[in-house]
Amino acid sequence: MKELRILMVIILLAGMQSLNGQKRVDVSTKVEKEADKRLNKMADNVIDKTFDKVEEDVDDAVSDSGNKNEKTSNKQKSGETTTNSVQVEDEARPKSEPPLNPQDADQSPMLTWNKYDFVPGTEIIFEDNFENEQNGEFPSRWDITKGVVENAVWGDENVVFFRKTNANGPDAILPLLENRSEDYLPDEFTVEFDVYFHKDYKLNSVYYLFFYDSKNQIHIISPSKPVKINFNSLKQNNIGDEYPGRDVSKPVEGWCHIAFSFNKRSLKGYLDDTRLLNIPNCDFNPTGIMLTAHNVSSTAKPFIKNVRIAKGAVPLYDKVLSEGRFVTTGIKFDVNKATIKSESSGTFNYVFKMMTDYPTLKFLIEGHTDSDGDENLNLKLSEDRANAVSKKLVEMGIPADRLTTKGFGESKPMAGNETAEGKALNRRVEFVKQ
Repeated sequence: MKELRILMVIILLAGMQSLNGQKRVDVSTKVEKEADKRLNKMADNVIDKTFDKVEEDVDDAVSDSGNKNEKTSNKQKSGETTTNSVQVEDEARPKSEPPLNPQDADQSPMLTWNKYDFVPGTEIIFEDNFENEQNGEFPSRWDITKGVVENAVWGDENVVFFRKTNANGPDAILPLLENRSEDYLPDEFTVEFDVYFHKDYKLNSVYYLFFYDSKNQIHIISPSKPVKINFNSLKQNNIGDEYPGRDVSKPVEGWCHIAFSFNKRSLKGYLDDTRLLNIPNCDFNPTGIMLTAHNVSSTAKPFIKNVRIAKGAVPLYDKVLSEGRFVTTGIKFDVNKATIKSESSGTFNYVFKMMTDYPTLKFLIEGHTDSDGDENLNLKLSEDRANAVSKKLVEMGIPADRLTTKGFGESKPMAGNETAEGKALNRRVEFVKQ
């Protein structure tokens, strides 16, 4: 660089000879300044080109990585690395449930239920799957603060449609319970429901769960911030987390299962297979339930279904010791089928751990149904469901000789079949110690 500068000075000095006879100037100083200016410009050009090259290399590397990820995603979609079995946590690579919508697998991480630890309460306080509701009418087993909410049919299922609701109101629905003016939530309880998200994120609204009743519990109300439910997150008063890998602007079409458990003062919340909310010491007392979606748009279509509130129970193994059996409504099936729903994984994982910790424990698995439908078909359905539960536990690693099955159909009800709660209690699985 120094030699180049000297050469430029010499050339420029030679070119200045024609200045003889004109006013004398300090040519040497001017030439040096011009040389420095041009050399700096040349150096800047070299640096710019160097950084351009580095940026191109980085872009190429990201592109290659994306191609590799796409190949991996294609393998997953083709079934090369996935399985549908529910598993407990172990050192092996976790197996995965199918995504909510297989054709959109590249937009969302695969659902894995092997670490799911939610176990619902066994004493059902409120249950509504919106059966036998009239399309366009208000859901018959709910009350409302304000707004527009109605029954609808989405696909082939009855759902509740939050047509026009503002969560800031809050415009919400609340269970139509006889004791709704009192604190009807026990010290230990669980809440479950399903919410719908569309592939086009512009059609989606944010759902909210409130832990009080602003209409009927004025004398005991202790307002708290609601839980905000989005496609990729659960948040309560800025506490909570996002679902790993989910982009809120690119939801996958389908239903998400939402679950909460409250134990005296701690609150846990689950979105599908993952716990995203864990508050060890709540600063509020839950007294009731309200549900809504923030929908002030004519295009948004927020739906919910399968709402259940249940009282928490003593640990299942304590039931085995004290009564020789335990009852669970946490193992759920598709309607009139023996197909086990994914959200049953928490109960399966609990039973698997229990049987692993106590290797001499053997169970008779009993299947039970409500009284809807034909009695003989219900008996066959209960047998198929008991067998499905046994098969799932064997797939998870429990020896088959530790499990036997029997179906009882509708012959041993725990409650009357006149109410939704009674029917839900009768649709159960019992584990009897052998």
